[in-house]
Amino acid sequence: MRKARTNNNFIDKTFTIIADVILRVFPASQQEKKAFSYYLNGLSAQDEGEYAEALNNYYQALQIEEDLYDRSIILYNIGLIYSKNGDYLKALKYYYFSIFINPRFTSALNNIAVIYHYQGIKANEKQCYLLAESLLQKATFYWIKVVKLDPNSYIEAWNWLKTTRRIKI
Repeated sequence: MRKARTNNNFIDKTFTIIADVILRVFPASQQEKKAFSYYLNGLSAQDEGEYAEALNNYYQALQIEEDLYDRSIILYNIGLIYSKNGDYLKALKYYYFSIFINPRFTSALNNIAVIYHYQGIKANEKQCYLLAESLLQKATFYWIKVVKLDPNSYIEAWNWLKTTRRIKI
């Protein structure tokens, strides 16, 4: 079931070895191990740019995985792939699924804000000012959540919120 990774850097080799050891000794049911294996295969394929294969593995993992936290991470990774491919509506859908399960998932919240910000900038360039402001307000909403949950990270979000005066300090 486990796909061999072709990336030969030290970190990837180490991760692969550790993941394989965890998969063997992990005190979990066969179903949980199978879900974890699909997830690892998805990560490997995603890392190699094989997005269709990664999605297939993530969807397989979702059918099996019962742990909500793990499901939120799988959903987040699916969102990353759709975002990477420019399908922002699908990406948002999976990021929203992810934060529905795990409302404190700052990476998913941040990515939602990034998409709204990007779309707001594009709308502004097309002189759709009301749409642009609406999208930027959504970005603001999610970035404020992010910086409240993790005030020491997401410096670019902090800077944007401060320079645009969208947050009171």
